Amino acid sequence: MQPARIGVYGLGTMGRALALNLAENGVRVAIANRETDWVADTMSEAGPLADRLVPAETLEGFVAALEPARMVLCMIPSGAPMDDMIARLRPLLDRGDVLIDGGNADFNDTRRRAAELAPHGLDYVGMGVSGGAEGARTGPSLMVGGSPESWDRLRPILTDIAARFGADPCVAHVGSDGAGHFVKTVHNGIEYADMQMIAEIYGLLRDGAGWEAGRIAGLFGDWTRGPLASFLVETTAQVLGHVDAETGRPLVDLIEDRAGQKGTGRWTVIEALRLGQSASAIEAAVGARAWSAEIAARHAGSALFNAPPVASDAPSQDALAQALLAGRILSHAQGFAVLRAAAREYGWDMDLSRIAEIWRAGCIIRSALLDDLASALAGQVPHGVLILSPDIAARLADAVPGLRRVVGWAVASGLPVPALSAALAWHDSMGQARGTANLIQAQRDSFGAHGFRRIDRPGDHHGDWPRVDNA
Repeated sequence: MQPARIGVYGLGTMGRALALNLAENGVRVAIANRETDWVADTMSEAGPLADRLVPAETLEGFVAALEPARMVLCMIPSGAPMDDMIARLRPLLDRGDVLIDGGNADFNDTRRRAAELAPHGLDYVGMGVSGGAEGARTGPSLMVGGSPESWDRLRPILTDIAARFGADPCVAHVGSDGAGHFVKTVHNGIEYADMQMIAEIYGLLRDGAGWEAGRIAGLFGDWTRGPLASFLVETTAQVLGHVDAETGRPLVDLIEDRAGQKGTGRWTVIEALRLGQSASAIEAAVGARAWSAEIAARHAGSALFNAPPVASDAPSQDALAQALLAGRILSHAQGFAVLRAAAREYGWDMDLSRIAEIWRAGCIIRSALLDDLASALAGQVPHGVLILSPDIAARLADAVPGLRRVVGWAVASGLPVPALSAALAWHDSMGQARGTANLIQAQRDSFGAHGFRRIDRPGDHHGDWPRVDNA
């Protein structure tokens, strides 16, 4: 039998979709799965594409079906399952083979695995895949981390299966070892913030303005044309307008107020803190999902805490749109700041403008905004802070008044907007030439002798502080 050019191990929703995408683009693909009946199911689903699939019942048969030098794409759960798969695959592979992890892996694990496999002559590639099952099948956004040599081998295949923004394939090599998985992690963190801000606008309209789901759907539908155009806004319009066939009510009104999470948003916040960066809008979104799980406590709180009456001067639809746009610009800027810091910390040759470009199609956070961000990142970014770029600063000058209006009204009305509030607070902090950290430094020196710098003379100093009894 003619050997396969690449192998896909793991035929869950994403793995199967990628295998069929590869086959549809003329690539011969070996396929295998721990539960072998999934192989037969994939062959059946493939239809005429089955001629380009090489099914294998065993791991040994799967590796033997690949042409040298081999390329193996694993689409299995991250963590221990991937370590176990590497242990099983390593004796079957030869120097020069490439092993690709296409799952949502912790980039620290990816860096470790790449270092462990390098002495065996094996290239380990961490590849972020965005777009969900539909994107994987028809064209995902792909963030590839690994050696330049492995990228040279993978580039022709991945270019063919990636999403297109116009004629531009949404795939890029973003750095060595764990860079691809790190970029995907930050992508997901931005996604958390984007979803939370959309939900906050929905909550203001539902609980503050008294709008029904269908009416809110119409507004989000209007926003799919213009500066807020994005996959998530389009999805929100569709979700809010969907009626449950059984009850005749908006399905969204029947869904429990508890949001799940798989950890990538939390990883973004953890890594941002390790790098000394602010990802406050993303952190607020992660926190909001955690709070959503406290349903019993929130019900108790609703009976205990008296919320103020909703303020009468509700913001206009234009102010809501500007608030969402400003919040999204700020959360994206925080995400790119984390990427910039990680590239510096880990020595990754990372083109931030190109990353923004490959997110413009095939991924969950694709939006019209990314065009502007890509252009700004390609130019001068003062102090490495995206919101100081002249074009982005101008966009914020127009949009932040709406954000300020919406957050102020929400606070006065007792309606929570944690992500929008965090974004505004960061914007205002970055707009203060002199903040309040001088007092914090004074406090630290008074009780811990940590020292401080003066604005009127060089060097480190200590104050002659009065003693405070801490007994």
